[in-house]
Amino acid sequence: MKIAVLGGGNGSFAAAGDFALAGHEVRLWRRNPGDVEAHRAHGGTITVIDRSGRREARLAMVTSSIAEAIDAADLILCPAPAFAQAAIAELAAPHLRDGQVVFLPPGTFGSYIFARAAKDAGNRAELATAETGTLPWLARKQGPYAVRISGRGARLPTGVFPLRLAPHALGVIDRAFPNAIEPCGDALSGALMNAGPIIHPPLITMNAGPIEHFEKWDIHKEGTQPAIRRVTDALDAERIAIREALGYGGPHFPLADHYSKDGEPWMYARDAHDQLTDSGDWSERLILVEHRYMLEDLRLGLSFLTSVAGLAGVQTPLVKAFLAIGSAITGRDFAVEGRTLSSLGLGDLDRAALQNHLAEGFR
Repeated sequence: MKIAVLGGGNGSFAAAGDFALAGHEVRLWRRNPGDVEAHRAHGGTITVIDRSGRREARLAMVTSSIAEAIDAADLILCPAPAFAQAAIAELAAPHLRDGQVVFLPPGTFGSYIFARAAKDAGNRAELATAETGTLPWLARKQGPYAVRISGRGARLPTGVFPLRLAPHALGVIDRAFPNAIEPCGDALSGALMNAGPIIHPPLITMNAGPIEHFEKWDIHKEGTQPAIRRVTDALDAERIAIREALGYGGPHFPLADHYSKDGEPWMYARDAHDQLTDSGDWSERLILVEHRYMLEDLRLGLSFLTSVAGLAGVQTPLVKAFLAIGSAITGRDFAVEGRTLSSLGLGDLDRAALQNHLAEGFR
């Protein structure tokens, strides 16, 4: 199939490399024309490093034209950070076509942002957008044209906007991720599967001292201690309570399953966390006030959670506490600049009206 991958980060490189190795026609969009020229001069390839060794994946195209990248694509994958979604969606919006599927892994409700951008651009295409609960690759770039993948998604709970297009959207996505996609309903359900705002805020705030002290810090190995794990489970209980209050059924993919050695498998394979920490790729310099875990998962992810919790009538003391702590650390007001139902233009809808909109879309 024809797949467009948007972005030049860890997830985008892992996606483009894996899809190309699987035999798909992959077009990679990178925003910076200079990066594109250099990548083309290198041969337009990505070296994928994993348990199978080193393999060269040849891309069909590397381009700084988003129109060229998504032209005739069956699937458009956007693994960019949530804070980049609106700008990318605005660039893509005029060029989206009937039948195309935009997939955000994960999304922080970015699937709605892409759909809304198309509508605001006057694009009347019958478009499906979707999102899942995690990036399907545990990956880090190894230089400008190589990526190491230490784990891959095995179960990807996926929600679709509008829900009426789910059969088509899930069928397209399944061709790129065979046997991994698990339908979980509408796009809000998919957004409430996002693991990032549960894993990362405790790690980035409760490890603030060592992060600022040490030149390098492995937040997933040295920073994932029992006390932090207990907080993470309690934070995850608030997410699950929101899902249940809104009527979304299980499985809810509790984060505890990610770290467990037995029981229900989580989104990655059973040994994924060990593979991640053994790789050493996450031993790195972290700039606390600029890190993606702070500005994406905490600022946007948790502000979105507390907004939806208000609609659901669920108390979320830990979500609010981490928002306050993150704001104090960065000197910013995440409650004001975050992502909420109101900031997305959905604040005036009650539960029934919102769920109808999620099912039917902009009709």
